[in-house]
Amino acid sequence: MKLKLLIHTAILLLLFLGTSENIFAQEQNIISKDVRISKYHDRDELLDFNKGDLLTLYIQRVDVLIKMLPNLAFTTKPGITMSDVGIPDTKEHRKALSDNIEATTSYFEDSSEFQKLVLPYSDKSNLIRAILFYEQTIKSLHTYNDFE
Repeated sequence: MKLKLLIHTAILLLLFLGTSENIFAQEQNIISKDVRISKYHDRDELLDFNKGDLLTLYIQRVDVLIKMLPNLAFTTKPGITMSDVGIPDTKEHRKALSDNIEATTSYFEDSSEFQKLVLPYSDKSNLIRAILFYEQTIKSLHTYNDFE
């Protein structure tokens, strides 16, 4: 009787472990849903910002570009999965995407630390120019499909 119970428990455990990979292995987005800009600015608005706020905007725009540009061949929209663009949802592909997201995050964090240390020495006018350029580049991603 105990042996039968042990065998049933082992079978249920194996079944659960075999299916749990499918349950818990949700597809990751190629570009995270939180990679977006809530507001674009013009030069006059930015002239009223203090340098600290400009640094924050600059770093946020760099973050968006770092996470979007390498993925242009797949999508320009946050929240799209590999399956959405026809890439088979395999363990190998999920690992590759996960590794890519991890590397991108690590790069951004390292770059951000450098920028926080060095950018305060930049001219306010250069920061404004860079922010406007980055925002224009990000806006152009909305028209990416026009090149078909």
